[in-house]
Amino acid sequence: MSENKHVSVKEKLAESQAKFAQEFSVKNKMALPTIKKVVINAGTGQELKNKDIMAKLVGEMSSITGQRPKVQKARISVAGFSLREGTPVGLTVTLRGKKMWFFLDKLVSIVLPRLRDFRGIPAKFDQAGNYTYGMSEYTVFPEIDLAKVDRPRGLEITVVTNAGSPEKGKFFLSQMGLPFEK
Repeated sequence: MSENKHVSVKEKLAESQAKFAQEFSVKNKMALPTIKKVVINAGTGQELKNKDIMAKLVGEMSSITGQRPKVQKARISVAGFSLREGTPVGLTVTLRGKKMWFFLDKLVSIVLPRLRDFRGIPAKFDQAGNYTYGMSEYTVFPEIDLAKVDRPRGLEITVVTNAGSPEKGKFFLSQMGLPFEK
């Protein structure tokens, strides 16, 4: 009887770096890519004006990430959106170290498979090889109690690497276990 052992994303790092070095013929260990940080953003619009909703959203984001989010404020005033400079408009969390690896492992092994009709995440990278994925609902995270959610809200997850190009970033993150669309 074989045991199905779960391999975390961090444990795949050395293996994926070795495959990357072989694929792109990188000789220097310091030139191998790694994940620098994970940034999670949630745009909330005008909802953060209400202190109760703000406390609820900060609590939910804290439970998802394991870290208290920073409240982002508007940098400029926009009359068309009735937005004033300094008004809270979103929440952001930057994860590094153990919290980053724990979040990525939870995202790959628990959250993404829970999405309905999941066939992989779109492979759209920026010019530096960083990956951003937007979720329309964060209720798929196991920490969120569906009974307490009043309306669905989305969030954006950015995985920052030092891969250097979109092709290298996609190869590296796919070796790390991110399930991209075929």
